[in-house]
Amino acid sequence: MYAVVRLRSTIKTKPDIRTTLKLLNLTRNNHCTLVQDTPHYRGMLQVVKDYVAYGEVDADIIEELLTHRGELVGGRRLTDEYLREHTPFSSIRELAEKLSADEIRLKDVPNLKPVLRLHPPRKGHRGIKRTYQQGGELGYHGKAIAELLHRMR
Repeated sequence: MYAVVRLRSTIKTKPDIRTTLKLLNLTRNNHCTLVQDTPHYRGMLQVVKDYVAYGEVDADIIEELLTHRGELVGGRRLTDEYLREHTPFSSIRELAEKLSADEIRLKDVPNLKPVLRLHPPRKGHRGIKRTYQQGGELGYHGKAIAELLHRMR
């Protein structure tokens, strides 16, 4: 499973990039979404690689994101009690493990918003005009996306 975080604006961008960001539910800066590792999503990530940061996440990072930033329709926080009442999962940890194993998707949880609204990173970005390999923040991070997501929680 990939975590995708939008870092740049779409002013003066090509329409296909704007459309791809909308399809990924990344309508604003510092929004994050979790997508499965499929050829379709990898192609979409390749199109928007100059506007987002992405990488593989494990159950621990997914649990941290859902605990701090999981939001239900109506502005309520995602809690263990809500999951026990409305889903077959008993905790956020169990939900995160199923998500990381690609057994379910975020939209299988009723009333859960597909976008995680994150803070700007603590101590700032390393740069949003260069790729991760060049010392910036854009593009593929691999497992190192966990450090960026932890700073943005």
